[in-house]
Amino acid sequence: MRYLQSGVTIRDVAREAGVSVSTVSRVLNDKDDVAPETAQSVRRVIEELGYASSMAARSLRSRTTNVVGLIVPDLWHPFTSLVIKGISQEVAAQRYDLLAYASAGRNVNALASWEQQLVARLNGSVTDGIIVVTPNAAQYRTAFPLVAVDPHQANTDFPAIISTNYQGVNEAMSYLVALGHRRIGFITGRPALQSSSRRLEGYINGLAQAGIPVDPDLISTGDYARARAIECARCLLSLADPPTAIMAASDETAFGVYAVAAERHLRIPEDLSVVGFDNIVESAFTDPPLTTVDQSIEKMGVLAAEIVLKLIQGQPWESRLNKVPTRLVIRQSCRPIVPVN
Repeated sequence: MRYLQSGVTIRDVAREAGVSVSTVSRVLNDKDDVAPETAQSVRRVIEELGYASSMAARSLRSRTTNVVGLIVPDLWHPFTSLVIKGISQEVAAQRYDLLAYASAGRNVNALASWEQQLVARLNGSVTDGIIVVTPNAAQYRTAFPLVAVDPHQANTDFPAIISTNYQGVNEAMSYLVALGHRRIGFITGRPALQSSSRRLEGYINGLAQAGIPVDPDLISTGDYARARAIECARCLLSLADPPTAIMAASDETAFGVYAVAAERHLRIPEDLSVVGFDNIVESAFTDPPLTTVDQSIEKMGVLAAEIVLKLIQGQPWESRLNKVPTRLVIRQSCRPIVPVN
């Protein structure tokens, strides 16, 4: 391992490369007014000396850091991963850097406070603006741009991006009803989340539109995760009159239903129809491929980055709530009810 020199300054780089400090600065900022040969020489010296431009120092000089902060609950969840993919693409396209922080299993009750402290510490010093994915807090003390993806609360004091959760589930319910299903189970998301409540509304109103009364026994409270979904699916499928179809509030929840169907030797879709929500990559490769509601997760990330970058650059963005439309993706996990003679 080659250890880099500590305390190397921009002046050291300029002296070693035989150029001015301003030339080194232009190379660091990818300006196109430096001769290619000179830029290559400067970059070689930067690598040899191990120089790293300080974001804090850059902020003091120019009042900007060209860095967008990202606060996420985790880095592994499929939803988060797709949001990050969309954000990073747009941030990189506009030649900004991305700095991500994950809550890393912090106590749920302390998450809102942790987010608020982190925003206050980063915004305007280390970052020019911040994107928070599924934020727990409804307010943040910052004079710098902040945008949220899928916030917990319906009303926020910052721009937010959500999918059309209600419409997505409502469309899926219409599809199941059209297939002849009347006993349709529903596994919810985490109750505290705005997205979860809107998906539950889509389920209930989908039943009402078909003239089907709500059966509380067919609604099981999940949390968007597979482990809890397994418990919920076991309860639903243990009913004396079990559902012929289950609407899951997320694809991870649907995968939990698949697991329980397998342990009970139920075939999907012959014995049980299943619909998910998210359209993460794995949904197309399950056996059978999962019918699901696509909420364009990556596009949500792209839009969040577009908004925060416009705000950073002083451009207006009037809309407080920005909705990304959903669409039903029909695959092979559902089938029509076969009448019993």
